[in-house]
Amino acid sequence: MTDDRLAVRRTLKLFVGGEFPRSESGRTYPVVTPTGATVAQASRASRKDLRDAVRAARGAWAGWAARTPYNRGQILYRVAELMESRRSQFESELVAGGSSEREAEVEVSTAVDRWVWYAGWADKLGHVLGTQNSVAGPYFAFTIPESIGVVGLLAPDDPPLLGLVSRLAPALVCGNTVVAVVGGRWPLSAVSLAEVLATSDVPGGVVNLLTGRAAELAPWLAGHEEVDALDVGGADVELSRKVAFLGADHVLRVINPGRGECDWLAESAQSVAALTAFCEMKSVWHPMGT
Repeated sequence: MTDDRLAVRRTLKLFVGGEFPRSESGRTYPVVTPTGATVAQASRASRKDLRDAVRAARGAWAGWAARTPYNRGQILYRVAELMESRRSQFESELVAGGSSEREAEVEVSTAVDRWVWYAGWADKLGHVLGTQNSVAGPYFAFTIPESIGVVGLLAPDDPPLLGLVSRLAPALVCGNTVVAVVGGRWPLSAVSLAEVLATSDVPGGVVNLLTGRAAELAPWLAGHEEVDALDVGGADVELSRKVAFLGADHVLRVINPGRGECDWLAESAQSVAALTAFCEMKSVWHPMGT
């Protein structure tokens, strides 16, 4: 795909509540290729856009968390299928952003495989992480994983597709809804993924993607009392520390603080530990014989 063909997308919109609105502020920023060509204008999300996204995520959480793990897994498998059907589009956008054809092919393949890998854990997570506890009394005690709620996500800028998938998929598998700040220098992959989500069976509001400046939006995301956790795996160490401090007032769970650089292509970038970070463990006591 050439720069001229990419330029057909004049304005890249936000993805909030299953729809594609422009930023209420009207602000945009240029999407520029390594050769200096401006191929699009990306909406620059504002504080109000973030509040709208959090409201949408909160409204969708109960329904998404209440679905059976098997059903969530099937929905996420469908997303992977749609990503595969758009392989050429994703690869072309990555090449235009500076990747070689081989690098783009590997990134898209790894992103699809990673999405499938996490989707496969949807109906297995409870069996692996859950347990029956030994109790000195006439009770059964079970510990089971549950979703946290609304998760804020600062997506890695590079690689633009695989980095987002690596953080978004585990949060969704666990039953959380997500408000992600995405895009950075090259937001085309994130917007294309939003189009995939919009045409899949993922309910509106479960995933909300805001293109814009992470340093601008992260403090408001960290301070929002309806956000239950914030994944800073895509932020630098300084921004990670800042949002951890700002979220302390309402006991915000901060995931991956100070992570720094990560090899997103490595198998170690996908793990059960990544899923565990997006769960809360709930213990239930039940009297015997009733």
